[in-house]
Amino acid sequence: MGDSETTPIEAEEPKASVNAIEFIKNISPRDVEKCVFADSLVTVSDSGRELGDFSVSVSRASYNEELCFLLHASSHGVIDEVPCGTSIVAYMSERFEILEENQHEYVKLEHKILDRKVHMVRQDDQLVVSRTISEKEGVKTQTHTFPLSSLTGVVSEASNFLIMRILSRQKIIPENMTFLSFDADSVISKSTYRALGWKKQKIGEELVNTYGIERTVISAKDTSSTWHCFFLPDGHLVSRVQLGSPAMMKLLHLPLLQDGVDKNQIPVFEKKPLIWEEDIELYSKFLDRKGELKADYTTHIRQQPELKALMADFLQFLLLRKPSDVFSFARDFFAPFASQSPPGNPCWDTAHRKASTR
Repeated sequence: MGDSETTPIEAEEPKASVNAIEFIKNISPRDVEKCVFADSLVTVSDSGRELGDFSVSVSRASYNEELCFLLHASSHGVIDEVPCGTSIVAYMSERFEILEENQHEYVKLEHKILDRKVHMVRQDDQLVVSRTISEKEGVKTQTHTFPLSSLTGVVSEASNFLIMRILSRQKIIPENMTFLSFDADSVISKSTYRALGWKKQKIGEELVNTYGIERTVISAKDTSSTWHCFFLPDGHLVSRVQLGSPAMMKLLHLPLLQDGVDKNQIPVFEKKPLIWEEDIELYSKFLDRKGELKADYTTHIRQQPELKALMADFLQFLLLRKPSDVFSFARDFFAPFASQSPPGNPCWDTAHRKASTR
């Protein structure tokens, strides 16, 4: 059972600050190029127990023949014995404008899975935002449209990662740094950034200086979500935590720095075996695909009642005769239905030969 609605957004929306808009205008291609790399962290509890993993990568890409950036971020783990995760895949212009972005969040409870998906895509002079929430009660879909003219200074969840990398490299955050963003209900809200200053953190056996940035998204319902992120001088993420959360992401090993290192030095990553049954996201996709195929097969059989009757006759006849050569029996049974297949059909002969060699 589903519920769908489409809502054009015409009302006045909050605006980004002048400093935030100027910041985006002044970003050079060289600034962004230095932020094209990958981060890999682990999710840990307050006691230091590993709960999952977190990764974010930025690379050059092309979208509809337009040069852009491709960002992929994902977080998966088990918090308070509850499997949960998020993933973001997005194409952004060189000015961090949304070309297309997909967000997926899930929480797997004991008797049900809560699932939220958000899809944003630029169409002509509008941004279309579709939000789908799947719960036990059913599926609800909402679609909002925003004129591009109203999105000046908007920072999506994907472009936020690039913004923070650039800010951490510059180590200066202008006052009144207020962008626009989308809250959990896909409503345009204010998004603020402020400096947390320098802090020493231990990574492996080394104590390093890290620079902190606070980001707060204030929703239209007067609630806010705040994150504290700390970075190495080159922009690599060291730690990330949402205030109020029982878990945080942290870096375990120092990465190869982007500035002043041998570019020919290639990092070696340990190969991890893929056990897809234990991967919540892959297993969820498997169950979705399994359900789609089952529904498709059931629909086809329902639309072709003669198929069900034909297969029932074949199985009944097969069990009554109990032939030693099932392929030959099936060929003879179905031969009258193949009006254009002469005796000795090579397809059946090949199948029979393969069966005989087993």
